[in-house]
Amino acid sequence: MRRTILKTMLAAPVVTAFPAVWAQAAKIEKPNLTVAVGGKNLFYYLPLTIAERLNYFKDEGLDVEIPDFAGGSKALQALIGGSADVVSGAYEHTINMQAKNQHIQEFVLQGRAPQIVLGVSTRTMPNYKSLADLKGKKIGVSAPGSSTSMMATYVLAKAGLKASDVSFVGVGTSSGALTAVKSGQVDAIANLDPVITMLQRDDAIKVVSDTRTLKETQSVYGGPMPAACLYAPAKFLSENPNTAQALANAMVRALRWLQKAGPSDLVKTVPESYLLGDRALYLAAWEHVKEAISPDGLMPEAGPATALKMLQTFDENIAKAKIDLSKTYTNAFAKKAGAKYS
Repeated sequence: MRRTILKTMLAAPVVTAFPAVWAQAAKIEKPNLTVAVGGKNLFYYLPLTIAERLNYFKDEGLDVEIPDFAGGSKALQALIGGSADVVSGAYEHTINMQAKNQHIQEFVLQGRAPQIVLGVSTRTMPNYKSLADLKGKKIGVSAPGSSTSMMATYVLAKAGLKASDVSFVGVGTSSGALTAVKSGQVDAIANLDPVITMLQRDDAIKVVSDTRTLKETQSVYGGPMPAACLYAPAKFLSENPNTAQALANAMVRALRWLQKAGPSDLVKTVPESYLLGDRALYLAAWEHVKEAISPDGLMPEAGPATALKMLQTFDENIAKAKIDLSKTYTNAFAKKAGAKYS
């Protein structure tokens, strides 16, 4: 009898453990998935890289492939075309797509400031005085239709210029962007760090609009401006809630890591190629944008309205459309992830 009881006691934890492990594994509806991004090396998308490099996705039971595109608009195209499940991209795209009757939704915020800088070339425009001087000029952006393009269009619109008054040229977000400015291929550039800090170091640009800090963002947009996020079709989120939660868990964990990480932690974690050959400058650029990283993955209450107002300034289709901002984002996943990693 004693032996039978002992056997039962010893076996009990094993018997109950297997169903628990099985249930946890069964929760992930789509363990293998693709997250598209446009400019993965940028600080704008740094939380995504951190989650990948520190195996946070794997810890959540996910095998994530991350194809890198020339700009956010290209990553969006991959989602719409069906070759990506989720995008790490600009929140503004959720509004743009709703105006086209395609519902995509943000579910974890990576950036609470856009980090985009508009600068004019000191080589081709040494006598620059005002934004009006950009009429008829070429402006380098990561890709036409991307967040860099939208930011530049908005700044120009406030100065009385239309998008058609300039030519937007896709230059990417790395060495190609640097070359485009230094060789005189473009007269101005809207891009992000570390590219912008490198151009500033070489006196290749004069900054005319900057959104790397919360204060500067408030000045440009008149309110909190959500930036990089994870977004996916609303249908994907409703059909794969546990997969979305696993993604949010990994991303919020990465955001928390970035709040505490020191310079040496950062350079040891990101790929060497991100440094663009200058570690000190990379870390200097990080100091410029550090506060732009979301600490918790949550969308600020006034953020969506700021983004909508910005887009309405220069996009007639959005100005005429009835946009339901409540359908462009959800904080449910980030809140649950925050509770897990609090």
